[in-house]
Amino acid sequence: MPTTKKENFYFGLMMCTGMVVFMTFYNLFTHGLIGTVSLKEILVQLITVFIVAAVVEIFIVGPVAKKIAFSLPYDKSKKVLVILALAVCMVSGMVLVMSLYGLGTAYFSNSLEGESLFKSYFTLVFKNFIFAFPLQLIIVGPTVRYLFVKFVKDKGVKEPLLRPDWS
Repeated sequence: MPTTKKENFYFGLMMCTGMVVFMTFYNLFTHGLIGTVSLKEILVQLITVFIVAAVVEIFIVGPVAKKIAFSLPYDKSKKVLVILALAVCMVSGMVLVMSLYGLGTAYFSNSLEGESLFKSYFTLVFKNFIFAFPLQLIIVGPTVRYLFVKFVKDKGVKEPLLRPDWS
């Protein structure tokens, strides 16, 4: 898909935006906070989580996930296998890191309800992975790839129509 660093940056931001929006509302729903949190708080949450997720994706998880995905033994000439390998590695990495972020915010807002941090973390990872992986494969991934190709991907500069030389 992306072939340049600039395209890779835009693709990552697009993917991050889609996943952050869905995952934020999923987590609000699973914690019973839909309807109790104001629109302003949701917007602040979306922006904060997006910034954290974008930094994590661009500088940590993205490079590691790509390295792992392309080192796995599969036929890399098949685009669907490359997409699947990248999705598994990216979702796994992002869920592990962003669940840690979610655990930290829950801990500092005193909403862990006496559970151990270890148990809470792995419960979050499980809940987030079972939603994030199909979300990535079925909705966000295909949508972002379509929008990326349609609006961002450099399709080459078309030459303008030349006027005939009448001389």
